[in-house]
Order: sequence, then C-alpha cells, then structure tokens
Amino acid sequence: MNREESENGREDMLIDGQKQGNVSVPSEFNVNYLKLYYAKLFPYADMFKWMSYGNDGKHPACDKSYVGRREFSFTLENDIYLRYQSFNNVVQLENSIKEKCPFKIDIGPVYSVDPAKKNAYAQSGDNVFTPVERELIFDIDITDYDDVRYCCSGADVCLECWPLMTVAIKVIDTALRDDFGFNHILWVYSGRRGVHCWVCDGKARRLTNEQRAAVADYFRVYKGNENSSKKVSLTGPALHPFLVRSYSEVLERFFETKLLLSQNIFSTEDRYEKILEMIPDKSATSELRGKWQTKKGSKEDINVVRWEQLKNTLQSGKYKAQGLRRCVEEIVFSFTYPRLDMEVSRHMNHLLKAPFCVHPKTGRVCVPIDPNHCDEFDPTAVPTLSQLFEELNIGGTRAEDENGYTAVESCLLYVHYHLDAPSELFIASSHDIAGGDGELLQIKTAAIKKSPELVVLSSHSSVFSLRNSVIPSVNRLSGMLFSLDGRWNDRSSNFELGGN
Repeated sequence: MNREESENGREDMLIDGQKQGNVSVPSEFNVNYLKLYYAKLFPYADMFKWMSYGNDGKHPACDKSYVGRREFSFTLENDIYLRYQSFNNVVQLENSIKEKCPFKIDIGPVYSVDPAKKNAYAQSGDNVFTPVERELIFDIDITDYDDVRYCCSGADVCLECWPLMTVAIKVIDTALRDDFGFNHILWVYSGRRGVHCWVCDGKARRLTNEQRAAVADYFRVYKGNENSSKKVSLTGPALHPFLVRSYSEVLERFFETKLLLSQNIFSTEDRYEKILEMIPDKSATSELRGKWQTKKGSKEDINVVRWEQLKNTLQSGKYKAQGLRRCVEEIVFSFTYPRLDMEVSRHMNHLLKAPFCVHPKTGRVCVPIDPNHCDEFDPTAVPTLSQLFEELNIGGTRAEDENGYTAVESCLLYVHYHLDAPSELFIASSHDIAGGDGELLQIKTAAIKKSPELVVLSSHSSVFSLRNSVIPSVNRLSGMLFSLDGRWNDRSSNFELGGN
C-alpha cells in the first residue's frame, strides 16, 4: 500500500473520546460510524456528477476521459496516505470508498493523463503528467486569527469567534461575484475550525497558476506575522474600491457592534497595548495610554469608550504623523479582514478536503454554507456521525432541530440543496461544455418547473428513497428557489414526497 503524503500538509488524525461523569460514551467519530455513513448517506452520485461538469458521456461535446483524470486522495486510519486515486465512474468511486473507509477524502486537479498511471508516463521520459484544470479554491482557518480572538485559541472555536469566518465568507464571496464575475461558488464548513471555497465556473477552473496567484493577491491585505505589530498596510492616497466596500459594508460594522464587545478588545492593558503599537505617533499613543490608565467610572462599555477615544484622537488633526488618519481603518482590517492560506489558492495541484467528509476530531460532516444566510450558520449544530448513527439505528432517538428536522434529514437537505442543486447549475451551461451561449442544458430530473428567471428544484429519487427507508414518518420537505447564477432566493415552496 502506498504511503504518500498529501502536498497540502498532514492533519493530526488522533481521535478524542468523550466522557460524561463516570460513564464512558462513544466518541463522535469512530470507524464503525464512518462505515455506516459511507454505506447509507454519502452522496456518491451527486459528488461524481459535480466533479464531471457535464462530461458524463451523454453530450456529443463532452470529454469522456475527463472524470478519470481527476485526482482523489484518501487518508486512511493510522495516517496512511493514498495519492493519485482515479475513478472512471461513480460505481468505482463508491466501491473504493466503502472498501477503504478513508478518514479524509481530498480532491485534486484534473491532470493531462490518468493520475493513477503517472509513474508509467514518468518512465516514458515525456513531461506529459501535468494539471490542466482545477477549481479556484480558498482555505480560511480560524487559527490564523489567534492574535485577535481571546475566547479561544488553536483548533477551538465557539460562537463568539466563529463570526470571523462569516465575515470572510461575505467579503470574499461578494468580490468573487462582483469584481471577477464568477457565479458558481460553493462554501463548505471544514468540519472543525474553518471554511473552504470552491469557485467552479469554467473560466475559474482553467486559470493558470500565475492567474490564480493574481486573484489571490487581489485579496492580500494581511501582510504581517506573529512578530510584527502592524499586520496591515493600507498604502496609497485612497483605498481600492474593493477595500472601501468591504470596510463600509461589512468590516466596520462587525468590528464596532460585535467583535469589539465579544472579544473585549480594550478591556485589559496587554490587549490595548497591542493596538497602541499599531499607531505610528508616540504622542498620540501617550495621550491614549494616559486616558486608559486612569480609571473613570462610566455606564458605557469600556471597549466602546476606548474605541471612540482612539478614533477621536487619531482623526482630530491634532497629530500630523503620516498615515495616522488611515490607522483607524488599518486597526479594523487587522482584526476582521479575511486571512487566506495564499498557497492553497495559487497552485493548481493543491488538494482540498471534499464536501461531506467527516472531520475525525469532531465527527462533524463538512456541510456547505449558504453565503446569503451565513450569519445563521452554527458550526456547533452541524450533524455528527454519532447523531446520524443514533437516528439510523432502529432503536435510536429522534432529536429534532429548531426547524423540526432530525440530523439525518438535515444532512440530506444539505446534500439536496447545496451540492446536488448547485452542481447542476455549475455544469449545465453550454459555454462550459461546447462554447455555446450559456443556456441551461439540463437540471435535475423528477418534478422540475422552469421559468425564465428561476428554477424550482424539487424531488430527487435517491434522496427520497433513502429518506423514506430511514425515516418513514417524514412526508414533507421544503423546496428552495435558485436563480440561474447559483444564488439563493428567499422564496420557498413545499411539496409532498412522492415515493422513489
């Protein structure tokens, strides 16, 4: 068995157990749960159809070798890494996953030749094994924010610091759509401490490494390291329009109404000293330090008071140091702006965890996130393997969320609305398949209604048959309307389950 490490680094695969009092309970993650998940719930057909982008052999212009040139990487138990796996059809993919039961599945690029045969091509002496297509991807990890969050550190995350990920989604998603013209974007929860972004438009998949680096650098504002006091430098006489929009529409409001209070940024001397170090005028910092060291009673929150004092001091015109007025914006950017793993986005051959994997530390499913409702996403409410296992078990409990769905139902809803439906929109333009005019060629079979502006995605036979076999009592499901560019529409419709 091959033991090749993935190029995007190894993750700690230790599994933590849990205890309640003196009674030992199963971990949220174990191999038996995972096997059951792969046997009953993993969306093989939808994943494979997404990865094919219409190259399914049913269209005269499709590339029948396309899917077989995509790399899949499996991380098995005991950190055994299997690189350059490839599959020609969904049956092969499903059989391999069920047989090997990978703890993690990574998706790589589409290569010029079958990656499973790369060694044979290498021996030929011709440099023919090279990546030719890959989604533009982004990886944002909350551990990179440890210097600006005080509620958690490392891999820990809570509802006080998770909104930093929400801000990142809002800023990046808006820019990808409005500034670059991308439409087909999939955001996915990493399962523990971050988010991944898949830009699936044809023009995004075909970007060169140099072009990917240029897109990544467009977002590059955070330039510091753990030893530098000033981590953001907003140069030039005026901010770039993208930065102005991000600041005025997202960052400033988030910093002043949420982060300032949730992280108590000015509450202690060691915390506000970190901020004073960002100010390039010693007289200004001396004035502010004097105010903050003199404790005065106030009914207002101390963080709000000190932030207003800082803004008034720096923007008063009293001090003339270069860049002083811009310093307020730099502080906000330092605390709130997305911190991307730039190398992930720059290189076509980088691996990224597949949607609907299960994180081995938390047992949580890597579910997609709707960017239009990302404020509502709660990582602590994402279904875990143990929840799914209990519900799949005949004698299991039936705990429902606030919307009345069980964990199994919620997981399947994620598949249906976030992966299955958008993937149809990702692959369905004739421009991607044959250079046509972008008309919608195909969407999901079963009950489908089409209008000039909206597609109503309703039933999917495999989802329904699974739902009916697992939870017979379920008889209704909410539909969602999608516009043709992949954005969500707030309207919804209900329909009855109609069997297989």
